Amino acid sequence: MSISSSAILARLNISVWTANKLDRTATDQVTSTNRADSKAAQVRKNLMAGTKSRKDISDYAAECRLWHNQLTLAWEDRGSRLLPTSLFMDYKTEANARQLKFNKMVDQFLVNYDAHVQTSANYLGGLFNSDDYPTAAEVRTKFGFNLVFNPVPEAGHFVLDIPAQELEETKQSCEQEIESKLNDAMRGAWERLHKQLTTMSDKLGNTDEGTKKRWHDSFVVNAVDLCEILTHLNVTRDPKLEQARRALQSAMNGLSVEALKTSDTVRESTKDKLDAILETFEW
Repeated sequence: MSISSSAILARLNISVWTANKLDRTATDQVTSTNRADSKAAQVRKNLMAGTKSRKDISDYAAECRLWHNQLTLAWEDRGSRLLPTSLFMDYKTEANARQLKFNKMVDQFLVNYDAHVQTSANYLGGLFNSDDYPTAAEVRTKFGFNLVFNPVPEAGHFVLDIPAQELEETKQSCEQEIESKLNDAMRGAWERLHKQLTTMSDKLGNTDEGTKKRWHDSFVVNAVDLCEILTHLNVTRDPKLEQARRALQSAMNGLSVEALKTSDTVRESTKDKLDAILETFEW
């Protein structure tokens, strides 16, 4: 199966205004008062001190990046990620909704921008300087939610006016790079599964009485969710990854957090199943 038919590249870029400003005057005062070198300390001001709207946007942006990473596999460093085509429609629908929410949060923040500045002035006291604050229009340019899709490059697709030998070398180099990126992406899927298994096994093996009582629904839900997403992230149709995924899915079948809380037998049995998966495959 061609990777270009089972996945596409998705690049999500979200920018948020930091509202952070270096105060050189206050920095000089601090270092001078303490007889320190000028490089020993910095005073950086939170221009939105006393308000939370900007931080709410920043937190939501981080949540969106995490969501994006969970549904995709690494492809380029800090760039495009591999999105299975089987997830594309659901992903795009959710991305559109998230972009809409992000923009609404930014719009509301800007509506209240002048009031936020006034609130911050009260919190900053003598550190406040109106010249530190860009206009609302300038602040708007510092927020962005951009999503770009591209096809996965096909090895061997070249239209270059270069000699045949160099063309073949370039083709081979491209094929090797794509194969390397694909292997790294699939390694990421294996690592997600391995982390899930080891984390669960470690907790199941903890016999501390206090720890045994701290069981949450997420213990089972996270594993079930991972089993679902791995059916899509296995873009190379790796039979061993599918076998390991099915084994975890089977171990979670019918398992409840309540049973884990109350039954040593259930905990031991579940741990044995997870450890068997860890021992069966080469991680």
